[in-house]
Amino acid sequence: MSTTLHHDITALIGKTPLVRLNRLSKEGSATIYGKVEFFNPGGSVKDRICLNMINEAERQGKLKPGGTIVEPTSGNTG
Repeated sequence: MSTTLHHDITALIGKTPLVRLNRLSKEGSATIYGKVEFFNPGGSVKDRICLNMINEAERQGKLKPGGTIVEPTSGNTG
């Protein structure tokens, strides 16, 4: 068995697999895949959004080391 070690949890965000959903289509029709977003560290597609927002805020100088992030949503992104 091979184990990949990561030095930063953000390296895992967005590296979610596709899984074939065999029971959703009939033989000979379309092949359907689902993106397994619950494999993200926070268990959601929202991990991608949050990481991008943080990276962009840092790039623009709006978020600096020691700054605080307040996440005001509950159960949804907005």
